Amino acid sequence: MVILKTLKEIEIMREAGLLNYACHEEVRKHIAPGVTTWELDCIAEKFIRGVGAKPAFKGYMGYPATINASINEEVVHGIPSKDRKLKKGDIISIDLGVIWKDYFADSANTYPVEEVSPDLQKLINVTEECLKLGISQMTVNNHLGDVSNAIQKHAESFGYSVVRDLVGHGIGRRMHEDPKVPNFGRKGTGIKLAVGMVLAIEPMINMGKYQIDILNDKWTVVTRDRKPSAHFEHTVAVTENGPKILTAP
Repeated sequence: MVILKTLKEIEIMREAGLLNYACHEEVRKHIAPGVTTWELDCIAEKFIRGVGAKPAFKGYMGYPATINASINEEVVHGIPSKDRKLKKGDIISIDLGVIWKDYFADSANTYPVEEVSPDLQKLINVTEECLKLGISQMTVNNHLGDVSNAIQKHAESFGYSVVRDLVGHGIGRRMHEDPKVPNFGRKGTGIKLAVGMVLAIEPMINMGKYQIDILNDKWTVVTRDRKPSAHFEHTVAVTENGPKILTAP
């Protein structure tokens, strides 16, 4: 069941979203060669708790950390590690969530570690464009398939593929609510969008094929062909005046 949010609830989720954005900005400052993903996780947790919020991921279904730190061919859910140091030329996707006044905010960004190859920078750019195009379709009486199709069409026009086994989602008092939001689909299909829907839109775009595997840690998702993947996400509300991104200033 899709749970529509009131204006008051969206205001609280906006507060949560701005804290989420600020945490990303804090983590981003420390992304550099030689830094471990565990260090980035500590920075994120310290920031979130320091502003009076709670990490949304830590302990969720047994997940052991505050952030997902997914490098290169890792799509999502990479577990931070003291042994995993960033290298120049890597790309790292940071996915993090906060709980503020019992509401969730969730967003992700893919960052270059210093200068990256033109191919990797293009993948980052196109994935972020996919997110923006998907969000642009979040207007009243559009269909969920319009969002999905905009993401898929743009990614595939560059020869990339869209991960199909993982999707975006509704969000509110729970991290994952209805509806599921695939990053592929046909225009005019799926439920109609209505004022008060809040969705986490999150394209996961692979340089190679769309198939994925899960590593032995039971969390880390990688591309089956081990080619790079990028991930961007925002928490977005459907309003009478169009989409409102809650996890950006």
